[in-house]
Formats: sequence, C-alpha cells, structure tokens
Amino acid sequence: MSLSPRRHATELETISVTVPPDAVEAYESALSTVCATIGIFEVDDSQTLWRVEGVKDTGSGEDELRAALILAGLTSGVDAELERSHTESEGWLARTYESFPEQLAGRRFAIRGTHLERTTRPQRITITLDAGVAFGSGEHGSTRGCLRALEMVAYRKPRRILDLGCGSGILAMAAASLLHKRVLATDIDPWSVRVTRRNAAMNGLSNLVDCHLGNGWSTPAIRHHAPYDLVFANILARPLCSMAADLARNLLPGGTAILAGLLNTQVRMVLAAHRRHGLVLERHLREGDWGTLILRKPNG
Repeated sequence: MSLSPRRHATELETISVTVPPDAVEAYESALSTVCATIGIFEVDDSQTLWRVEGVKDTGSGEDELRAALILAGLTSGVDAELERSHTESEGWLARTYESFPEQLAGRRFAIRGTHLERTTRPQRITITLDAGVAFGSGEHGSTRGCLRALEMVAYRKPRRILDLGCGSGILAMAAASLLHKRVLATDIDPWSVRVTRRNAAMNGLSNLVDCHLGNGWSTPAIRHHAPYDLVFANILARPLCSMAADLARNLLPGGTAILAGLLNTQVRMVLAAHRRHGLVLERHLREGDWGTLILRKPNG
C-alpha cells in the first residue's frame, strides 16, 4: 500500500475518553460535536472498557466540547476524564490509511479507500471512500449490521428509500447500487452532507443519491417525499426512541425500518418505543456489542 503525502492546514489533536459500554453512546455523541471522525476501540478483551477517540483542529470548538462532555456525564452517570495528545497531520493521515483496509460487509458489499489499488470483485458491490476525510468507513458494527439487513430485505424491492442521518453516505450508496433506486439522504451535520455528496459523485451515484441538510423528520425534503417503504436510521438509541412516532407515521404499510447505532444492551429500550407505535420486530442482528433492528409496519 502506497501513501500519497497530504497536508492539513492547521494543527491537529486527538481527544479521547475511556468509558464502560453503557456510556459509549453519550460520549460518542459528545466528541462528535467537534470531531469529524470518531473511533471506538476495545481497551481489553474483557469488553468492560472502551476508548472513544476523535481528531479535531487544536483549540477549536472548546466551549461546545466542554458543554457536550458535561451533558454526556449527566446522561450516562459516568464522569470521564478527557485525554489530549498532539497529532502530526501527516502521521494521522498515514495511520488513518493503515487502519482503513478493505472492508467486506455481508455477502454483497466491499468498502474501499481511495488509497488502495483498484481490484475487481465480481460478486460484490464496491463503494469507494476517501480515507483522508472519511468517517463511517464500514468497519463499525452498526454500519456492517445495516448492510447485512439491507441484503435481507432487498427482495421486497422498496421504491421510496430514506437514509436518515447519512454520515458518510455508505448506506444510501449501498441501497442505490443494490436496488437501482433513488435514495434520499439527510443529515443534521453540514460536513456529513458535503462528504456524502462527494462520495456519491466519486462512485457515480449522484443521480441516485439526493442529499439534504436537515433536522430529522422536520426536514422539508423528508416531508415532501414521504411516506417511505424503506428507512435507514443509523443514529443513537435515545434519538431513535424519541423519533419512533415520526418513523411509524412516515412508513408505508408493509414498509421496513432498519435501525442501528445502538448497543445490544439498548435493544429492549429502542424496541419498546417502536412497538408502542405499531412496528414489529423481524430480526435483531448482532455485530459484536452493536445491534441492528429490522422492523416492519404491518399491512392494514
């Protein structure tokens, strides 16, 4: 693997916290307020502690980060100490490349960085991402679970598809490539919208992936195209619960929802919120500690 030199305009720093599994969600959300890329790593094989780590411009977003960490501590009950280290831009990029090998997900998908030589995999749909700017690169259990779920429900041939909280656009691009249908992708983060549009163009999918900035179900584009027969929501457990009524209301009878971004320990909470609005569980997929739910809205 050869690395091409690139430079970052400002100094970078790595920030991280070490927390128990139940606090991962809260601190991942906190670091996401200032970091464009987040990694979650097991500290040891016992899976009792996890490190949530992100890279950001040194000195940027300090007030936002401080407030987000306080909120994470209050919601999780865990007061985690923030660790910082200086990160050389070229060194960080090289490590990003090295930690982004080709990812094979399910039976049909391969996620590859632009730094890797192109290879042909006739049995798989290849999605290419720029590892220098990408987050959501396919290695996370939530993303892998959603891709497996997509394979399982593809035979239903959904026509109206929504990726709510698209991140880097992997799920929208996967659905567009596999189903040959237009996909509406939305995210509350402008950076995610830009990255998704860039990735869609790089993969020749700009005509199928329609990406918009917006805040959940109140996004005008989402309201305009509703209802849907397939919805991806790879977000976080608590936002999924709070949006359960909106999801049920905007899902066609017989429609499918693929929910992720939750730990297996949070599945009961998320499932209960959606059952209250008439959705039923079809499958609970596991990728390590992370769970993916396939829900269905009954006909009639």
